[in-house]
Amino acid sequence: MEFFRIKRDIPFMRHALVFNVISLVTFLAAVFFLWHKGLHLSIEFTGGTLMEVTYPHAANIEGVRKTVEAQGFPDVQVQSFGTAQDVIIRLPNQQGVTSAQLSDKVMGALKAQDNTVQLQRVDFVGPQVGDELAHDGLMALGMVVLGVMIYLAIRFEWKFAVAAIIANLHDVVIILGFFAFFQWEFSLSVLAGVLAVLGYSVNESVVIFDRIRENFRKLRKASVTEVINNAITSTISRTIITHGCTQMMVLSMLLLGGPTLHNFAIALTIGILFGIYSSVFVAAAVAMWLGVKREDLIKQTKERDETDGAVV
Repeated sequence: MEFFRIKRDIPFMRHALVFNVISLVTFLAAVFFLWHKGLHLSIEFTGGTLMEVTYPHAANIEGVRKTVEAQGFPDVQVQSFGTAQDVIIRLPNQQGVTSAQLSDKVMGALKAQDNTVQLQRVDFVGPQVGDELAHDGLMALGMVVLGVMIYLAIRFEWKFAVAAIIANLHDVVIILGFFAFFQWEFSLSVLAGVLAVLGYSVNESVVIFDRIRENFRKLRKASVTEVINNAITSTISRTIITHGCTQMMVLSMLLLGGPTLHNFAIALTIGILFGIYSSVFVAAAVAMWLGVKREDLIKQTKERDETDGAVV
């Protein structure tokens, strides 16, 4: 399905160097903020106190959050758990204060607001568990990157694999750079969003690479630059439809999903925007600069044609 058809190829690769310089500057800025400020990690990574409370009626999540924040916990996480009556509260560690003291302080404030609230359990999440989560998260990211490279190298050619990984890591680092610069809380849900963006960006790169491979077979007399420009132009309608619909859904989570989904939706929003940019201006350009050519993708077809001719 296409909303419009562009009859003349857009010369994307003519401006590839300028856009990639912009990408490099953005990437280096993200790396600087990650090094200078670091990520504001949630209690899943740093450790803290986890409380589960229950109400006889549907809990007012926003009211609970404001009550707990008023006790000096600006980084508190409050969300429903299982049913509308059950609420999970995650509190960061405080110097010189035990987990029991934290829970007593919070329960006192909650009971002052609504004395029907009941404490179900209190758990302490130690920093060792946080270290394990951080390690496992990095391992998951590394395995995804390795799997993507293997997949693209098998399906296309190693130059495309390298180009796609550079573009996708560009997206991931920029997302992390935004979180470091604004000191937004980086939680497990945000990590899930980053991994989702990685897969989403790979999908867009695969679509463009697939069209490039198809064009190498169809446009025999076209140069590599012309083949890539035609591939991007011919898929741009699909890109607008796909990313537009996805972005509307993500923006609805960002605007209407509340604090629980806020940072997750921010990660997806940034990732989708930069994913479109990197697939067009970074992945395709890097593949071109690595010297991808017609023979890299249709060598086997040529050999089969020559064999068929010898039989005839």
